[in-house]
Amino acid sequence: MATKITKDMLIGQILQINQGLAPVLMAGGMHCVGCPSSQMESLEEAAMVHGIDVDVLLARLNAFLEALEA
Repeated sequence: MATKITKDMLIGQILQINQGLAPVLMAGGMHCVGCPSSQMESLEEAAMVHGIDVDVLLARLNAFLEALEA
């Protein structure tokens, strides 16, 4: 796998990797991906604010990318 999402990546960086990750984030409970402040938060910080299990969300994001490369 060429690209791997990590907990310390900013939401903005994640969305730059692939815009298709936005629905994955939103399905995981992170509905503010378009919010300007979300662009400066790490995945871990944003998950904490929204009460989301970052490890579950991280697994879903990386599974999405893996499926694209398969």
